[in-house]
This record gives sequence, structure tokens and C-alpha cells, in this order.
Amino acid sequence: MAEHGHWRLHDFERAHPSLSARTHAAYQADLRLFADWVARSQIDTPAGVTRTLVRRYVASLSTREFARRSIARKAAALRRYFGWATAEGIVDTDPTIGLHVSAGSGRLPRVLDRRELDRLLEGPVPDGEPIWRKFRDDAVLEILYGSGVRVSELCSLELHQVRLSERVLVVWGKGSKERRVPLGEPAVAAVETWLRVRGEVVPAEIGPILFGNERGKPLTPRDVRRILDRRSPTPTHPHALRHTFATHLLDGGADLRSVQEMLGHSDVATTQRYTHVSRERLRAAYRKSHPRA
Repeated sequence: MAEHGHWRLHDFERAHPSLSARTHAAYQADLRLFADWVARSQIDTPAGVTRTLVRRYVASLSTREFARRSIARKAAALRRYFGWATAEGIVDTDPTIGLHVSAGSGRLPRVLDRRELDRLLEGPVPDGEPIWRKFRDDAVLEILYGSGVRVSELCSLELHQVRLSERVLVVWGKGSKERRVPLGEPAVAAVETWLRVRGEVVPAEIGPILFGNERGKPLTPRDVRRILDRRSPTPTHPHALRHTFATHLLDGGADLRSVQEMLGHSDVATTQRYTHVSRERLRAAYRKSHPRA
């Protein structure tokens, strides 16, 4: 394993405070992997990295069977790092100029149909389930589908972020960006019901976190997946509810910029993926329903 002192990775991290902790961790791991790889060529400083070396490295990732999305992220980490290193005078020329790696189609989860949603949100609960868990799970699912928040955002919600009188959630998303997302009437009712029993589940010592688990700890993404496993009639994933939220909004006539803002996407191109899904759904409905389709 190479030493990474010459790469000033901690300085790079401190120079990008807007990035989420998860992105920082991923970039640090990606950059260390690259530094270890170039060290095999007797290069231990970023100044020794050439454009040819960067492209050889990206090609090597494919032969090592990294997923295309993972390779694209590693390339993004290198572009960001060397852009910073050039500005800092650590390197004279950015060796990643012109480096572009597609993440592929980035297939989205399947949109849940009405039957699946009804079963998930209003269907019978498992036998013997404690009433507090039903109330919590109802609120979790109504927020995921009704507000389109990321599962990580849901798990970190605190009581002050839930504005029931205004019917909004104040969410801290990627890059520590704040946004306000709507909270529909079913979600408001479900959260109010959950709050009546929350004190029986969430110990005071863990603070104002909105949702807790069976162990008296804050709810985790894994806990949310278990909720879906119990409730959903077909295998699904928490992100499918966010995906369904966005697709149903666009199907209902919402404009792209509004959906972008509600989802917390920094780039509208990310939101545009959902417009493709909506067009496909419209085509399918036409082919199925129109006599001359």
C-alpha cells in the first residue's frame, strides 16, 4: 500500500465542504486506489501523472470488472481532484482534461402500480404486529411515496423538520442543501398518529429523531427495507417509492423544474430521466387502450 502524503487528500477534502460525507468517503477511497495503482509505475506524486496514465488506469478498471457506474464515479473523483490540484499549483497541467466516462443508462426502479401502492399503503399488516410499528410504518411509507424523499433523508428527519401545520418537511439533502417538500394529507394524518406513540419507542436520550426502530435507535435504511419486505406484495426497494412519486407527478402534469426542486436534484438532467419513463408509460397506455394503436 502506497503512502499518500504527497497527494494532500485531506486538504482536498477540506476544500470541498459542500460534498456529503458519503461522497467524501467514496472520493477518498477512489483517489487512494488510483494513488496505489500509479505507485506501481514508481509515481508517488500527482505531478507525475500524465493523461496517458489516467486513460490506462480507466481502461484497467474495465478489465478488473468494475461496474460502469463505479468507473464513472472514479473518473469523476479524478477530475475533481486534479481540477483542485491544478488550481492549488500542485500540478502544472490537469491530466483529466477531456476524460469522460458514461455511467450507462442508469436504469431506474420499476414504477409501482396502483394495486401495489394500495396494498403497501392501506393493505393488511402482518399478524401479531405491535400497533406502534403499524403506526410508524404507515408514516414512513406515506412520506416516502407522498414526499419523494431519499431514504437517508427520511431516516435523519428530526421533529422540528416536520411542519404539520404547514404540511411540509424541511429536508437536508445532498451537499447539506435545505429544501421544503410537500406533505400530503394522508402523510400528515399518519405522522400525527405515529407521534402519539413515538415516546413509547424512541428514548429521550437519542434526541429529537422522528423515527426509531425496535432497538430504541434511530431508524436506518436497512430498517426501511425491512418495512417494505413486510408490507409490499412484490419485492421492491425504498427508492422505487421516490421513483413512483416523481413519475406520478409528471404523469399528472407537474412541470419538470418543480419536480426537480422537490426531489432535490442539483442538475435537471437527473430529473429528465423520469420524463422518459412517463413517455413510455403514456405510449404503453395508448397501445393498450386505443383501438387504432
